[in-house]
Amino acid sequence: MSKPPGIDIARAAPVGLTQRILAPDLARGIMLLFIGIANSAIFLYDRPYGPRQHIVEEGLLDRVVGTFVVTAVDARAYPLFALLFGYGMVQMFRRNTARGTTERRTKSILRRRSTALIFFGLLHAVLFFPGDILGLYGVLGFGLLVLLNWGDRALLWLASIWVVFACLVQGAVYAWDGGGEGRSFFQSFESDSLNELLPMRFGEWLSTPFGLLPVLATSVIGVIAARHRILEEPRRHLALLRRLAYVLVPIGLLGGLPIGLLVGHFIVVDSAGLLFATSFLHSISGVAAAVGYLALIALLSLRLSSSAAGISGALVALGRRSMSFYLLSSIVFMVVLSPVTFALGAEFGSAAVFALAVVTWLASIALAKWLDVLGKSGPAETLLRRLSYGPK
Repeated sequence: MSKPPGIDIARAAPVGLTQRILAPDLARGIMLLFIGIANSAIFLYDRPYGPRQHIVEEGLLDRVVGTFVVTAVDARAYPLFALLFGYGMVQMFRRNTARGTTERRTKSILRRRSTALIFFGLLHAVLFFPGDILGLYGVLGFGLLVLLNWGDRALLWLASIWVVFACLVQGAVYAWDGGGEGRSFFQSFESDSLNELLPMRFGEWLSTPFGLLPVLATSVIGVIAARHRILEEPRRHLALLRRLAYVLVPIGLLGGLPIGLLVGHFIVVDSAGLLFATSFLHSISGVAAAVGYLALIALLSLRLSSSAAGISGALVALGRRSMSFYLLSSIVFMVVLSPVTFALGAEFGSAAVFALAVVTWLASIALAKWLDVLGKSGPAETLLRRLSYGPK
């Protein structure tokens, strides 16, 4: 990670919109839909809860949608974003040192960026959505700065050991939490009092990382992938990407199906041991799915140019502003669904909230494309860069 010789560019600076590689931004644009689908379902309340804190539903369409969400989305989207986060950390480090920025200065930039993410996460959690991921990414940023000096083999060992431990913990938690009349966690989603709501959200934000333990493993995998420029040069890694996509995506879907069928009440499991096994399988296959999804998107990026037009170009534009539109989706969900606003979370089922997430994502694509035409970054990205790099 030392500075390459013969390069002397005085100032660190963020990457411009036209300099970015396609696959990570395409992945972020697509996966914002998955994040929205997963997050919006958490806002549903005022009904009994089943496995994984999903509401118990009777309508066939709602049950099918709930099964799909748990099978293909839950515990899959956030690990993928963590993978991209680890990848991006290495890219930022490499890019700044290649410009002549000292390693000490580059690490200082990344520390400030991680601190800013924690601050963003705190505001996001308390005001809109306590299941925030930005704060956890900020914490991960500090950890990855230490791990950047580790070798690939040591990182693979760490990721392997950690993912098993994390998924065992999640399996135990969800086996214990089989459902009931009230929530076992995220009780703030049922509160209609702002005086109660805000302190509850702060406490829930602090506990959220314990529900997202596997993301450390995928962020470490992202570091390794970035070292080998797998997304910058996908054509060089075609065989690997095909194996990952064609093997891990089916594993991820099959591994998520048992708990998905439980959530949809298509099957019933009374044994705590079986519930633990299905929960563990769901969590660990989610990591596999995240890696497989990214490999699939990397293969898709080979069919697109870096100046992609049409829907692909709009998805890339969205991915380049993913933080801004992640925050926007939380605002939309809170306004539409929360008990303190329109309170439709008590009326919507899984199918309706799924549709809300899709509509929000489509509107985000249109807004992101408009900003791209204007040559403007997202407001959250602009502020994050300023806090990381300082004023120009």
